[in-house]
Amino acid sequence: MSRIGRKPIAIPAGVEVKVEGSVVTVKGPKGTLTNTFNADIAIAVEGNEIIVTRPSDVKEHRSLHGLTRTLISNMVIGVTEGFKKELQVNGVGYRVQKQGTNLVMNLGYSHQVIMPEIDGITVEVPGPNSIIISGPDKQKVGQFAAEVREKRPPEPYKGKGIKYIDEHIRRKEGKAAKGSKK
Repeated sequence: MSRIGRKPIAIPAGVEVKVEGSVVTVKGPKGTLTNTFNADIAIAVEGNEIIVTRPSDVKEHRSLHGLTRTLISNMVIGVTEGFKKELQVNGVGYRVQKQGTNLVMNLGYSHQVIMPEIDGITVEVPGPNSIIISGPDKQKVGQFAAEVREKRPPEPYKGKGIKYIDEHIRRKEGKAAKGSKK
């Protein structure tokens, strides 16, 4: 048995879980998430726990077992606590601001980079050099954060660009001066 897959998922107070065949709907204080899973994997609500079981030890079922359990667990965590990604903008003249529902970024290009907020996530700009992306769906939050970072990824020479707050940029040395060869 999968060590992750066999762990039951506790349902916190205020969270409603509905399983209809292979469709799981989780409703909580931060919103509602719905996901469709493989029909072979059995998902059952017993009391205040969600149990995920697999029919056999076929390789596909073994791999789907832990995945399904983790995705459902992320749905439960998302509707109770939510997920958050923090980005930091480094560089002279690089700044971000929020105009309505748009994220407007000055990233050293001749134009401003404008990204509209997608539904299901919220974007906060607490300062000119930081962005906080949050929402109940872990996949949407991570994808939007990756798309924002993609607009100007950090470069290794000066460290300019958009990076995750916990990301470490490996720095490189610049060109050596001419004639310093020995």
